[in-house]
Amino acid sequence: MAKKQFKAESKRLLDLMVNSIYTHKEIFLRELISNASDAVDKLAYKALTDDSVEVRRKDFAIRLAVDRDLRTLTVSDNGIGMTKEELENNLGTIARSGSFQFKKDLEGEKSPEGVDIIGQFGVGFYSAFMVADKVTVTSRAFGAEEAWQWESAGADGYTLNPCDKETVGTEIVLHIKENTEDEESYDRYLDPGAIAALVKKYSDYIHTPIQMEMEHSRRKEVPAQEGEEEKPEWETYTSLDTLNSMVPLWQRPKGEIQPEDYNGFYKEKFGDWEDPLAVIHTSAEGQVEYKALLYLPAKAPYDFYTREYQKGLQLYSSGVLIMDKCADLLPDHFRFVQGVVDSQDFSLNISREILQHDRQLKIISSNLEKKIKSELMKLQKNEREKYERFWTAFGTQLKYGVVSDYGAHKELLKDLLLFHSSAGEGFTTLAEYGERMKEDQPYVYYVSAESVDRAAKLPQSERILDKGYEILYLTDEADEFLMNALGEWEGKSFKSVSEEDALPETEEEKEAADRKAEENRDVLDFVKETLGDRVKEVRISRILRSGAVCLTADGPMSLEMEKYFSKLEQNGPMMKAERILELNPDSGAFAALRSAVEEDREKAGRYARLLYGQALLLADLPLEDPAAYTELVCGLMK
Repeated sequence: MAKKQFKAESKRLLDLMVNSIYTHKEIFLRELISNASDAVDKLAYKALTDDSVEVRRKDFAIRLAVDRDLRTLTVSDNGIGMTKEELENNLGTIARSGSFQFKKDLEGEKSPEGVDIIGQFGVGFYSAFMVADKVTVTSRAFGAEEAWQWESAGADGYTLNPCDKETVGTEIVLHIKENTEDEESYDRYLDPGAIAALVKKYSDYIHTPIQMEMEHSRRKEVPAQEGEEEKPEWETYTSLDTLNSMVPLWQRPKGEIQPEDYNGFYKEKFGDWEDPLAVIHTSAEGQVEYKALLYLPAKAPYDFYTREYQKGLQLYSSGVLIMDKCADLLPDHFRFVQGVVDSQDFSLNISREILQHDRQLKIISSNLEKKIKSELMKLQKNEREKYERFWTAFGTQLKYGVVSDYGAHKELLKDLLLFHSSAGEGFTTLAEYGERMKEDQPYVYYVSAESVDRAAKLPQSERILDKGYEILYLTDEADEFLMNALGEWEGKSFKSVSEEDALPETEEEKEAADRKAEENRDVLDFVKETLGDRVKEVRISRILRSGAVCLTADGPMSLEMEKYFSKLEQNGPMMKAERILELNPDSGAFAALRSAVEEDREKAGRYARLLYGQALLLADLPLEDPAAYTELVCGLMK
């Protein structure tokens, strides 16, 4: 029969589909298997609705076969098949979908449970031309006596001729392209192992068995001769293997799944050697129907806090993998979650790789966000040790979530935060801190330091602890941004112990402090003159009790924020806090300083520099000149 031309406008359309629509060439196998699955489902549906059709679901199969010598890959099924007209309409017209028409024909009818037609657009078949230079389709429709063969080498057209085929169904033979220097190797599509891996990746949950002959090795039983050692021999044999597991774990009832099933699936699917901390197996009906199987890992991947890390859940549509990392299903603050989401309701684009619009995604993402928060709260309440392991791995991510987007997510995340505190070892939540607060406590107090041990020893904390008030210990440099984003807890503002107004002062206390400042004005001016621009101001401290000196900051930039920015801007201008040197007028060190100012101003200058160095050390800030500081200390010891 003469060659026919495609009904689509031009060769350019087919070139576009082959070269531009699909991101990866390997997608072709997913598309052909999905089409075969559709054909099987159509015949299975016919059997359910027509008593004259005598076929059983268990008899259906999709077969794959590789012939390296002929460079062919064959995909065949025993589904409903196609007539001559269907071959011409579905394959001769680009973007015409038989599955889509089949679904339209069902409109108004009550479809039996379990019927699901994957194909929508009718372009998946043409993805075969990404890897094949010729495609031959042989099909015999159910109920037909004759078969037809469609063949094409691309956009130049196709032939359609009658042929012999004993059984109902469709066989697609791809003649795989030769390797070229500037292209990827096409030989991989002639490797049974590589084909099996692609089936596992994209079509593992197609509910029809996908079978292929595979080579295996086994030990050959060879009896040893008398007096000789037994030497193991190996033989190769072939068997028809089912490549897909067919029923995904998330589709099975929860009551039938054991913890080891969940854990085994997680380890195999996501490459972790450790069991997850928690499993979330959920489904939803209503606006959007979906099933999800999510995991909370026990540890962070090595690249989790890098730009290279890609968040996202595996996205399936009717058991077919559509996206390996669908980022839109997870908010950034829960980017550590691993898992899968499966739904028939996604609006896919023509390549079935991208979603056409995100209404369904937004609904699912919002539901999953609430479910993840609920699971984390359950873990925090009932399995605290596990939750603290989770916090150690991913707490920083939750803090970023509070700070990001101008604090838009703080109400969702604040209950999940953990802190060390002066109440004792271990972590506390804000809710637990709130339960322990004194009735007269005006603020939620915090102090920043490099470690819990240093935070507990800072002199600024002494007056707060003397009141019996609990202090949160912030040990991450970015934690003060967290406090600013949170703002308050249950009506109580967060307050640094270094702020002068952290404890309300009586009028008598204010007058006494002002008087001390005025009485020692000459000493303060001398120290400021000695230190110059290193500090914005030298003042009599209202926050120190037994400590002699400390460093605080004036304005919105704190010392901890300065440290944070200094790490970010190692090669650029550093944002600095306006440093305030605070001196305790009741300390022995201040008495020595005053005496030196009056009697030996050179020594007083050394005292001033010494006190400033001590303040830097207490604040975990680097000494400007460690050698000079050492010499200063040794000189004063003479």
